[in-house]
Amino acid sequence: MTPLIPAELLQKSDKILFIAHLALGDFTYLQNGFRAFAAAYPHIQIHLWVDEVRRTSDAKQWEGLRTYSLYDWVEQSGLFAKVYRKTYSPALYEESLREAKAEHYPVVVSLAHVRPQQYADLARAISPHGLVIGTRKPFSPLRPWHYLAYRKIDAVLASYAGQDAGEHHISSVYADWFHQLTGLDIPVAERYPFVHIPEHALQQAQEQLTDWGFAPRQGPLVLLNPFAKSHKRGWPLERIAELIARMQAMPKWKDACFLINAMPQELAKVNAVVQAHKLPRTQAFSAVDNFFQLPAMLAQCDLIISVETSIMHLANAVHVPVVALMRKKNPEWAPFDSANSTVITVARRSDWVKAISSDQVLQTIA
Repeated sequence: MTPLIPAELLQKSDKILFIAHLALGDFTYLQNGFRAFAAAYPHIQIHLWVDEVRRTSDAKQWEGLRTYSLYDWVEQSGLFAKVYRKTYSPALYEESLREAKAEHYPVVVSLAHVRPQQYADLARAISPHGLVIGTRKPFSPLRPWHYLAYRKIDAVLASYAGQDAGEHHISSVYADWFHQLTGLDIPVAERYPFVHIPEHALQQAQEQLTDWGFAPRQGPLVLLNPFAKSHKRGWPLERIAELIARMQAMPKWKDACFLINAMPQELAKVNAVVQAHKLPRTQAFSAVDNFFQLPAMLAQCDLIISVETSIMHLANAVHVPVVALMRKKNPEWAPFDSANSTVITVARRSDWVKAISSDQVLQTIA
C-alpha cells in the first residue's frame, strides 16, 4: 500500500494538523498512533483540533464543555505542540478557525467517523492549498452536498484496510489509520492502553481513601460504574446497590470497600441510594477537579465493574482486573487486555445493558 502522505512531503514538513471529535475512549487507543508518529517523525510538530460535537450557543453549558476532562489528558500527554480546544461555542469556533488558517498547514488529516463530510469541509477551510486527507461514508444521491464536501479532500482514509476479515479491536482500526497515512506499523504490543498518572494525583487518591476510612483496609477495594453517555449502555443504580449488598454477604467480599463512580451531577443521586439501602463501606466518587483523579483512583482498586465506557479501557491502562458489561452492537470496543478483562454481554443484539442481571455478575466474580 502506498502511504497517503508522500514520504517527501513528510520529510520537508514541520507540522501537521489532525482533526478529531475525541472522547476518552478514543484517545485511550489513538494516543498510541500519535506516539508512533512522533517517534518516526520527530521534526514534525503534531497539532490537534479537538472538535466539540456538543457545540452550542447556550452560554450556560460552556463551562462544562470548557473543562471537559479529556483536555487534561491530551495536553499533558506531551504529544502535541498545539491543541485547539476552544470549539464549544460558535464564536470560539470561528476564532479557532482563523487561528488554524494562519498556520498554513502543509498536511491536514481528519480522523472523524461521525459526519465526515462536515470535517472534510473544515479541513479544506483550514488548509486551502495543503494536502487534505479525510474519512468518507458511502455516498447517497439523496445528499449531493456530501459529494461536494468529499471532493475537497485529496485522499480518503478508509475505515479499515486491514487484512483480517473477522472482528477486529478498535486499537487495530486506529493502528491501521496510521499505517494508511504513513506506512507505520504499530505492533499489537504497542497498542496497549496507557496513562501516566502524576504522583500528586496518586497521593490525593490515597488521602481520599484514608478520609473515608478505607485505608488501611482489611478487604479489597471495588469500583462500580453504572453510568454511560447513552442510557442504552447504562446499568440501573438500584441494581448496583443490590450487587453491593449481595457481595457484602459473600465471604470473599465481606470486608470489601466499594466506590460508585458517577458524573458530578449524579453524586447526589448515588448518595441517596447508598443511604436508602444502608450500604456500609460504600462511597460515591467523582473526578471533579481533573481527569487524573479518575485513573489515580482506579489504580487503587482490586476490581472494577463497569458498563461500556472509558472506565473499562482505563482499567486496562492501570492494570486492574475489570468486568465489562456490554451490548452486542460494538464488539470492537471490548477491553484490550483479555487476560485481565471479563466481558458480560447481553443475550440479544437489541438488548440494552440493563438486561444483564446482578446474578450474571455475581457468577463471574464468585
